[in-house]
Amino acid sequence: MLAEGASWDPTTAAAEDRAVLHYQTLVSTAEDIRAGRLRSEQVTASLLERIARLDPQLKSYVRVFEEDALARARALDAELASGRSAGPLHGVPLAVKDLLTLRGHPTTVGTRVMERWQPEDDATVVRRLKAAGAVLLGKLKLTEGAFSEHHPEIEAPLNPWDHAVWTGVSSSGSGVATAAGLCFGSLGTDTGGSIRFPSAACGVVGVKPTYGLVSRQGAFPLAESLDHIGPMTRSVRDAARMLKVIAGYDPADPTSLKAAVPDYEAALELDLEGLRIGIDRVWGEQGVAPAVARTVRDAAELLAGGGAALREVRLPDARALVAGWALTCGVEAALAHAETFPSRREAYGPSLAALLDLGLRSRGIEYAALERARERYRAGLADVFREVDAVLLPAMPFPPPAFSALERLQDDGIVPITFTAPFDYSGSPCVTVPAGFTDEGLPLAFQLVGPHLSETVLLKLAHYYEVESRSSAYYPPDYP
Repeated sequence: MLAEGASWDPTTAAAEDRAVLHYQTLVSTAEDIRAGRLRSEQVTASLLERIARLDPQLKSYVRVFEEDALARARALDAELASGRSAGPLHGVPLAVKDLLTLRGHPTTVGTRVMERWQPEDDATVVRRLKAAGAVLLGKLKLTEGAFSEHHPEIEAPLNPWDHAVWTGVSSSGSGVATAAGLCFGSLGTDTGGSIRFPSAACGVVGVKPTYGLVSRQGAFPLAESLDHIGPMTRSVRDAARMLKVIAGYDPADPTSLKAAVPDYEAALELDLEGLRIGIDRVWGEQGVAPAVARTVRDAAELLAGGGAALREVRLPDARALVAGWALTCGVEAALAHAETFPSRREAYGPSLAALLDLGLRSRGIEYAALERARERYRAGLADVFREVDAVLLPAMPFPPPAFSALERLQDDGIVPITFTAPFDYSGSPCVTVPAGFTDEGLPLAFQLVGPHLSETVLLKLAHYYEVESRSSAYYPPDYP
């Protein structure tokens, strides 16, 4: 906690506290470039050097676009010198998960079967990042097909906080690169927790937007009815700026929402008066590690101190969805991979192949039963959100575990997707917020969940917590 009366500003703290370029926030970097204090070429070259030096250890990138990135940065510097700005990300180096298509570059989806796939068009979110002035440094690693494990022939990213610790799935490269200062922000995807897990495990902010708020056009699917795309950053303000850029209606995505996109960044004022936060002390603490439960309780107290009202709630029963998530995912993934599975089974790793087999042998009545459970859950959530503006929950039931302990936790009946998969089914927006450290120095986190299109409220709550709780930013100690 900060001393009484003190305030921590995540927009400037990185530069002041560490005096290093790569740990500045996205927003402060964009403002420095706009004001002429930095050039995009200078920033891009610095990050490319850092990637070349550190990523052979961390393994977060599939490929780096060194020549393209530097050429883009020079062109953006020239535009700015002539009085033209591309937008709110002008000159800022970012990276994207390698299931988002990018014209002129392969999109591997973490597989061997698609390693030569070279799409002709950019994904909508990539096109929007470019239009806002971003410099794309490269494509980031993910688990095979965005499911649960990396392909056995592909080296998995390593957590910069501790190489023996889980990075989360499947946006592992996005979490690692963002945490280690190898980009100023990244895009991840979330089908069962894959923005929230790596955000929590790597100590970064992650936003899973309302389903349909961000276009999925050009994103190779894991399960189309569950897939979400969102930003992963080192501050809430950075996430708000990126979300504003990528959100909005897209006629190329039939599930895209025709909804106005507010200025999320402008709405980050610290006044929480009138906001109601729901706490489910039964579901939210059952089977949850003490350190995580304590983190959620402390966050609730801090937000209440800012004027938010805490209310006890009972969220609807999500057990059927948690238990059935693999079936829903398997059926929809089997459809996505129909051209190559099972015809090219030998190119698939065992985990994704098993999921696809599950999908192919599942019965329609089982899938339909889960869809009915989804409808009941959405209706129950709607009732809860008539009483509160957001719900505060764990992002994961445990702190980041060692790889060696993850299987044991699951054998003990602790299901990682307990607090994540239900909100992929419901399409609810979620924001994962870093919240201190374990005694071993590993990141802790919580998540805020709200009704559809409540990102403004969730980001405001997350920003208040970030400013009031943190005396320093999150920097992996071995990657200064």
